Amino acid sequence: MSSLVPFWYIIIAILWTGFFILEGFDFGVGMLHSLVGRDEAGRRAAINTVGPLWDGNEVWLIVAGAGMFAAFPGWYATMFSAYNLALVLLLAALIIRGLAFEYRGKRDAARWRTTWDTALTVGSILAPLLIGVALAGLLGGLPINSAQNFTGTFWDLLKPYPLWTGITLVLLCALNGATFLSLKTTEDMRQRSWQLARRIAPLTAAFVIGFVIWTHVTAGKAFWLNLIEVTAILAVLAAVWLVWDHHEGFAFAATAVTIASCIISIFADLYPNVMISTTSPAYNLTVHNTASGGYSLKVMTVVVIIFLPLVLAYQTWTYYVFRRRVSRDEFVTPEPVGQGPATDGGGRLPVSEAEGKGP
Repeated sequence: MSSLVPFWYIIIAILWTGFFILEGFDFGVGMLHSLVGRDEAGRRAAINTVGPLWDGNEVWLIVAGAGMFAAFPGWYATMFSAYNLALVLLLAALIIRGLAFEYRGKRDAARWRTTWDTALTVGSILAPLLIGVALAGLLGGLPINSAQNFTGTFWDLLKPYPLWTGITLVLLCALNGATFLSLKTTEDMRQRSWQLARRIAPLTAAFVIGFVIWTHVTAGKAFWLNLIEVTAILAVLAAVWLVWDHHEGFAFAATAVTIASCIISIFADLYPNVMISTTSPAYNLTVHNTASGGYSLKVMTVVVIIFLPLVLAYQTWTYYVFRRRVSRDEFVTPEPVGQGPATDGGGRLPVSEAEGKGP
């Protein structure tokens, strides 16, 4: 078996971790935008903190799935058939989020925007919940037979450990989003973001500690926690302290490290398996019995070595360009005293530059 097999397992883990690091605060902003923004201008300001970033961040999810398909087709086939209904729900949640970002500003009607705000919140909660359930199910185990076929039902996915993991990731994304909003907004919105982070942080820490212990016990490899698991606990405790001490930047970094540590811990404790079979340990899917051939892995290695640094450089540049804070005042439309809303020459309401570009 090619020596590139472990390398590609690491790449898959990096892609999933990168997705959650970059998309975690996106999900959090989607969950919290209606709480941080008390009026239309505030909600638009909250959404515009991730307006130029959210779609690029979701590309990491596509690349992670494509990487699994190319490097470990056996793993991809079994996992995606097992999670068939869950993946449909995940796609629906992601599609609803995307539509909410793009369509909420297309009509100046309260009910229209409230509907899309609700859709954005629900989609932002469902997505990390479902992905957390799916990733934890790899380690927690699913009924798989000797032919590497899933033999269970949708309800076999909803076990206590995967559900706990899903809720943990939802809370981590919410905390990450709250700290991100406190970094990217001003005045009252910044204060409300910080207050939300203070409320979310203790519960998040409790769930993360529970997740780490449960993951370690489920893996059953050693008595003591490994370095990654210890890092997750220390990072979330640091995040709680930094949030309460009002260190916004460091708190955001600590929550990102916590998210990364939680995702990496699943993959680290899973290796060399990729899916655990509850039917028989002999039916476990491993990196070796699900991998592509050596030539395919070599070609993909060349591609990833060339293009992954380019993607990272581009996203770094994007974050640098859109680094400034967003103020609610930018989205307030003043009306002349004693007059109705200003119109253009044809009697139509003007659309602001920000409205034309996004939500």
